[in-house]
Amino acid sequence: MYRIKFSCFCLFIFLFSLNITEAQEIDLTASSKEFQKELNEEYANSEESPLEEKDLKNFSGLEFFEINPEYIVMAEFVRTPAESPFAMRTSTDRMPIYVKYGELYFTLKERGFKLNLYQNQELTQDPEYFDYLFLPITDLTNGISTYGGGRYIDFRIPESKEVILDFNKAYNPYCAYNGKYSCPIPPKENDLDIEILAGVKSFKNN
Repeated sequence: MYRIKFSCFCLFIFLFSLNITEAQEIDLTASSKEFQKELNEEYANSEESPLEEKDLKNFSGLEFFEINPEYIVMAEFVRTPAESPFAMRTSTDRMPIYVKYGELYFTLKERGFKLNLYQNQELTQDPEYFDYLFLPITDLTNGISTYGGGRYIDFRIPESKEVILDFNKAYNPYCAYNGKYSCPIPPKENDLDIEILAGVKSFKNN
């Protein structure tokens, strides 16, 4: 199991000073609820849903962990320029090209962690997704209460060094619902040695 440690004690102390205010917490919790609502609407829509036809017929909503503000954290974004492009493994033979764009440093349950953000090179040419960053994660819930292949969190290129990381918005790749999709496999560097009891749970077929 990959273990992540801070290389600088002062950075660890700095991260503890990044606190979310009570007002921000209320707004962010509301945002998490809206995320769940929109995801369920998307999956219930036959034109957008990744669900197989047999599952879509009786679909009443995805199963989520209860929204927990503890899993909404402030993180320090560190840009990592001059990274080399690489082919990311997927659930099929497809090998999309990504570049590591930056790192997120944060604390969760009084422990320090780091996650890498990636940028799909094909999407940089898309006017709608040119600033889209990919945050794939695995954690100790995978294969138990969440999908075994890990989950994703959507990100946009940050405008500041302090960003919100909301694990309540972690969702499953389409492969969790339908084998016809090709889904990136989270790199080992983004394996969190902790349970992330937030976001979408495993999908139970009807």
